[in-house]
Amino acid sequence: MVDKPGAAQSTFAIGNPGPPRNTGDYFALLVMNRILGGQFQSRLNANIREEKGYSYGVSSTFAFGKGPGPFRAGGDVVTAKTDAALIEFMKELRGIVGSRPVTEDELATAKDGLIQRLPDQFASVTAINGAITGIYVQSLPEDFYQQYAKNVTAITKEDVLRVAKQYIDLNHLAIVIVGDRTAVEAPLKATNVAPITLLDIDGNPK
Repeated sequence: MVDKPGAAQSTFAIGNPGPPRNTGDYFALLVMNRILGGQFQSRLNANIREEKGYSYGVSSTFAFGKGPGPFRAGGDVVTAKTDAALIEFMKELRGIVGSRPVTEDELATAKDGLIQRLPDQFASVTAINGAITGIYVQSLPEDFYQQYAKNVTAITKEDVLRVAKQYIDLNHLAIVIVGDRTAVEAPLKATNVAPITLLDIDGNPK
């Protein structure tokens, strides 16, 4: 908990270290994350924004790099719903690792979305430059984009569950919430999701 007195919203960042870009699970992770929080109709956004109205938008992402990059789920939530939002974040994270199996419709929508946005990688000279640079910087195969749709299409529900369990560690998540301590600390404690450690704005223990 990072105290920001008078904050109108609470900012969530929930995550753990993720894999590097060269993981063999890259495409399974793309599909899994799109279902969880990587698209507007994702589980997180459909729940916390669309159904509950706690936020203007929440999401999740894997920041792939040369070495391990973070998995992060989060967003800005209205202060009065900080505790309720935490419960919903945890519900969706538990769901994707098995308590709420991925459906065929979710799988198809996620894969179609990933494939349909592929042309954006080549929509401008800058985008093309970025795509080509990425191939060499990340040591990807030269036919990465030619094989992209096939690799996405091959992902199964079993693949999604496997990588969710492997890369979202529910027992060791870091949960950072920046908000007005006086308004949210007691309700957060009452959720019993995790012990609360207080930090100042620079991240030092208070």
